[in-house]
Amino acid sequence: MRILITNDDGINAPGLAVLHAIATDIAGPDGDVWTVAPTQEQSGVGHCISYVQPTMITQFDPRRFAAQGSPADCVMAALFDLMPEPPDLILSGVNRGNNAAENVLYSGTVGAAMEGALQGHRAIALSQYYGPRNFDEERPFSAAIDHGVATVRRLLDADVWDDADYRLFWNVNFPPVPAADVAGFTVTSQGFRRGGHHHVVRAETPGHRHFLWVKGGDQQRPTGAGTDAQANIDGYISATPMRADLTAHDVLDRMRDRLA
Repeated sequence: MRILITNDDGINAPGLAVLHAIATDIAGPDGDVWTVAPTQEQSGVGHCISYVQPTMITQFDPRRFAAQGSPADCVMAALFDLMPEPPDLILSGVNRGNNAAENVLYSGTVGAAMEGALQGHRAIALSQYYGPRNFDEERPFSAAIDHGVATVRRLLDADVWDDADYRLFWNVNFPPVPAADVAGFTVTSQGFRRGGHHHVVRAETPGHRHFLWVKGGDQQRPTGAGTDAQANIDGYISATPMRADLTAHDVLDRMRDRLA
């Protein structure tokens, strides 16, 4: 199997090394793993692409590259320029921190998987939730390290991939617990942290220059049964099937009738 890996934490991020180990196992002895990741951290860029400026590529090894752009740029660079043949699978991560609930909308990790799906490829985003039980652990990625291969294989074996215009992709979050305490695996919907929104904090320099820092909300807030963040807080690996279609299908017919 030929696998492309990328992330939004940057080419030197520890989570990318974790993902490379997972991908190498999945690819098998006759497969190969290609790495195309951002030169610098690109957390929070979502699905953005460098539309008005070029992307510089740096090669480190025959199958390892850094792109001076977003995670979605990395996927396009791999598919249209760097890889001689298309990948059988695209993996993005393993992100340092969760990409559950509303974080999905900001996530460059998820953005890379989304781009892979839009380009017609099987894609999975993987993130390691952080919390009080693993933040200071010697192996904070232990849940992803010990359960990553089995999780990816489970999704591949389920064979629910399709060829819809907006193709299915998966968003996986490993819980904020040591690997030995992982309670299991569950398929979830995307949750919502009420009162846990991103916001800005003002800062002022001694010279009275005004700056704003973006800050996330409380990541340990419950999000309700059957949702990603709640499952993670309860110790479960969550896998959420997603599509890039943003249409509010639940109100579409009603609004057509009301606004006709």
